[in-house]
Amino acid sequence: MRLRKLPLYLSVVGLFFAVTVVRAGMAQAGDGQVLPSLAPMLERVTPAVVNIATQGHVEIRGNPLFNDPFFRRFFNIPDQPRQRKTQSLGSGVIIDASRGLVVTNNHVIANADQITVKLRDGRNLQAELVGTDPDTDVAVVKIPVGRLTAVSLADSERLRVGDYVVAIGNPFGLGQTVTSGIISALARSGLGITGYEDLIQTDASINPGNSGGALVNLRGELVGINTAIYSQSGGNIGIGFAIPTNMVRQITEQLVDYGEIRRGFLGAQLQDLDPDLAAAFGMKTHKGAVLVNIIEGSPAAKAGLQPGDVVIAVNGREVDNAADLRNQVGLKRIGEKVKLKLIREGRKRTVTATVAERETAATPADLRNERLAGATFGDIPEQSRAYGRIRGVMVYEVESGSRVWAAGLREGDIITSVNRSATHNLDEFLKVVNRTKGRVVLRVQRGNQAAFMVIK
Repeated sequence: MRLRKLPLYLSVVGLFFAVTVVRAGMAQAGDGQVLPSLAPMLERVTPAVVNIATQGHVEIRGNPLFNDPFFRRFFNIPDQPRQRKTQSLGSGVIIDASRGLVVTNNHVIANADQITVKLRDGRNLQAELVGTDPDTDVAVVKIPVGRLTAVSLADSERLRVGDYVVAIGNPFGLGQTVTSGIISALARSGLGITGYEDLIQTDASINPGNSGGALVNLRGELVGINTAIYSQSGGNIGIGFAIPTNMVRQITEQLVDYGEIRRGFLGAQLQDLDPDLAAAFGMKTHKGAVLVNIIEGSPAAKAGLQPGDVVIAVNGREVDNAADLRNQVGLKRIGEKVKLKLIREGRKRTVTATVAERETAATPADLRNERLAGATFGDIPEQSRAYGRIRGVMVYEVESGSRVWAAGLREGDIITSVNRSATHNLDEFLKVVNRTKGRVVLRVQRGNQAAFMVIK
């Protein structure tokens, strides 16, 4: 790919930026004049930012007819490959040199059989996967210890719109690249990028290959992990997103301790407090999350929460909307107590709830219908876009080659009825399918479309 030469422009913004970053470092001009520079800070930080290359494979989703030997022989169709090789390039950040821990994005290392980390000094090290969390797009890998440089983590809660930041990564596989900009917005959510969103928005250039790289402040402290861009062309248009370090820290601790995320569960269906609801409740503020429904036996029920309660703070931190409350509770450790400040019938209250683990997936022992073997089902999780909008059961996993796979059932599908009987939750679903002896007719919702599916 040839790169076009673009003219250089000096702007008033650029001059202002140069003046304000003078404390980041000084360089001597030829005439002895002192010039501001980010170079001293970057010399300390860039060795902690690595390039990541992966090799792996994914299952090929072919036409179910190709799995039928008779069909292939009749039409003389050769055997079809069931897998294809994949490669990806991205970035990562060393956050603990003594243990060799590197943070990156889940989508950088997804489906990887081999992960190679290249350091700035040219060393190529084979990495071991510690754990990954697709819901926040965070992953942790481990590399051999020795002559590593780590970056310190800042408190992302102290970020302000307008703070200067620097993005470091490996865009388009060109090698380590540094861009600068400001924090454009904070606490972005509802974008559909990840399941749990509390993203930093920045205009520092983030391009393909920057994923998993560092977003640092002018002190060289990590404030976020670059994860996505908003673009209609695939290139940078000044809208990039990073996962804040406070969220990264919480996810990393659990991945290192358990190898997985044990996500906190409150047990309440949530809704944003919009102006109409606020007026109906006699509230002046429009910030908060309304509890619409309380699940029986859940932590919310045990704490005495009621439908109509408006949660406005968790452990002293304000709640902006339903997604914010879901994020704050979902990132808590199982068994941790949270203080919920809420408004009930115009009066403020404080309620303490103990975060629990949600156990809603149907195990093979629960599912006794052989026709559905190879699939795992569960209630629609709170982080799903369908939560609160569709009543049904979600397909968590589907084994390739199974009967349900051949019928077309896929991960993420939502089943709203079985044999024409509505199924609102996992219990109702199991009662119907377990007593069904013949074929199973499922009504499946996938995105904005729905269809009936027959499992013979």
